[in-house]
Amino acid sequence: MQGRPTRQKVVTGLFAGAVIGLICLIAIANWLVNTKTSSRLYNNVESIPYNKVGVLLGTSKYSREGGYNNHYALRLKTAYLLYTRDKIDYILISGDNGTPYYDEPSTIRKDLLKMGIPAERIYRDYAGFRTLDSIIRAKFVFGLDRFTIISQTYHNKRALYIAQNKEINAIAFNAGDGVDIDLSNKAREILARVLAVLEVHWLNTGPKYLGPTIDIGNTPPT
Repeated sequence: MQGRPTRQKVVTGLFAGAVIGLICLIAIANWLVNTKTSSRLYNNVESIPYNKVGVLLGTSKYSREGGYNNHYALRLKTAYLLYTRDKIDYILISGDNGTPYYDEPSTIRKDLLKMGIPAERIYRDYAGFRTLDSIIRAKFVFGLDRFTIISQTYHNKRALYIAQNKEINAIAFNAGDGVDIDLSNKAREILARVLAVLEVHWLNTGPKYLGPTIDIGNTPPT
């Protein structure tokens, strides 16, 4: 007669089941993000519809290796292009300002001013600590039900997915992937999409901070 399964076999079976479940979750999450957002992505400035505000998702000016971050330059160039081609009227910079020594929105603003964007057309969201925070705060703090997201393609897809599931009519312009995409970027994005799907469908995660309403175009720029 066959004996009962040993403890090792039970543990091995549970581990194998957990691994299979995780792989399925990763695959489903990335499939959802890719398929549900493709129609809202734009690469051609002539074809993208007008929105009053472009939400420029922040990033560091310098890469982890110490050089200039190509993604940073491409996002600013794209924001400038959309503004000068009358595809947006205002730029909302949403980024991390978690310490006195790291201020993405102000760094980006300085460089946009150097490029010729008027100060009265630039707003800063200092509490865009994560993509989810940036998207939800754009709606509930800055009163935007529709806007244009500006970032790299892989990032835009996740941001759009969050927006769609928060009843925000967003579109996105791809700033170009540049030369800074590597395996670690891709791995982080794959897992970030899993978290995004879990947060919008099951965890109902909100931003770290909300705050008083800011009316872009009427309230003085932050």
